[in-house]
Amino acid sequence: MSTDDAVRVWLRRQGAERIAHPGGNLYAHLCRVSERLALLGCGSDVQAAGLTHAVYGTDGFDLALLDRADRAVLRDLVGADAEELVYLYGACDRGRSWRELAQTGQVFDRFVGQVRTPDAAHLRSLMDLSIVNELDVIEHDSAVADRYGAYFRDLFASWASLASEQVIRDAQRVLRQ
Repeated sequence: MSTDDAVRVWLRRQGAERIAHPGGNLYAHLCRVSERLALLGCGSDVQAAGLTHAVYGTDGFDLALLDRADRAVLRDLVGADAEELVYLYGACDRGRSWRELAQTGQVFDRFVGQVRTPDAAHLRSLMDLSIVNELDVIEHDSAVADRYGAYFRDLFASWASLASEQVIRDAQRVLRQ
């Protein structure tokens, strides 16, 4: 069994298929995000993080499949780099971080109440994962697209110099820029 297959089995055991999410259920969303990251040329760690990005809950989806105290479980499944990205993604206080992220490179960690400054590679991975996640939600929930489309167009444009070029192009296509 491949690592990807083992992670998918684990996600189903954690109940991800039973959790409603735009486009069906959380499991389907996680799979789509990982697959889209692969299609856009993102590395295997980013793809693995995409497959598990909501495991600790997020600022926009406050339901965890795994307690943060048990980070070793996810680390054993996807590797240290992917798990660290999942933690950073889940910890990111979007309201305090996203607008200025390209300028400051700082992420406010909502779990511990501290600012983190990831290196350029981790920042790019965080932006790529964040963009692809939101694109999937937008494509599966027209109300989100209608309500937040302009916000995401502006936000992702501000990230364009730091995010992966192929991810930005996909965002422009989806958001019709």
